[in-house]
Amino acid sequence: MKSPMAVLLAAGFATTAVAQFKKDLPATPCEAVESIGTAEMAADGTITLRLRLLSPNPIAESVLTYAPDDPQYEDIKQHLGGIAPGDLKPVKPWC
Repeated sequence: MKSPMAVLLAAGFATTAVAQFKKDLPATPCEAVESIGTAEMAADGTITLRLRLLSPNPIAESVLTYAPDDPQYEDIKQHLGGIAPGDLKPVKPWC
């Protein structure tokens, strides 16, 4: 299972490559992006992230799942600002 950071770094490299071919499209600063996807917590506490790359075009999407025993679980919960079973929340970018 890949970390969100690894997915976003890979997506960032893809964005750079696409941007070289589409120089007329300005890059969106990370801080200006409100959401890169959604996070949902299941009844058993599993967190599912549905992430997408937004700039310059939606060229990458990923679904990542974190069970409560995953080493990154608490970091994900903290990044989300907390989440409870049944919640569906936007995911802010890792800037």
